[in-house]
Amino acid sequence: MVRLPLTPAEVERGQRLGALLRRARDCRSMLDVALASHISPETLRKIESGRVATPAFPTVAAIAGTLGLSLDAVWAEISRAEHTIEDQPVLPVARHASLVS
Repeated sequence: MVRLPLTPAEVERGQRLGALLRRARDCRSMLDVALASHISPETLRKIESGRVATPAFPTVAAIAGTLGLSLDAVWAEISRAEHTIEDQPVLPVARHASLVS
């Protein structure tokens, strides 16, 4: 199976997720958080560094639970920049009479 390249928005979202998890981890070691989340330290390192921009939902949920973060708060934080673009009004499409049946 061929995996499509990530969009710039997906890469940016992954970087925001990694930064959020690093801040939430604070002084806890990466090893402690990874083991408590039942993932490998390497996986956590890749997520925090943004190298894994689209981690599986159960992985994010496990890390968030370990760090005491709600999934709503995680989603709000990582999707905040997308909303500034998506919330812009969409202009109506002009239709030509000859194209409408």
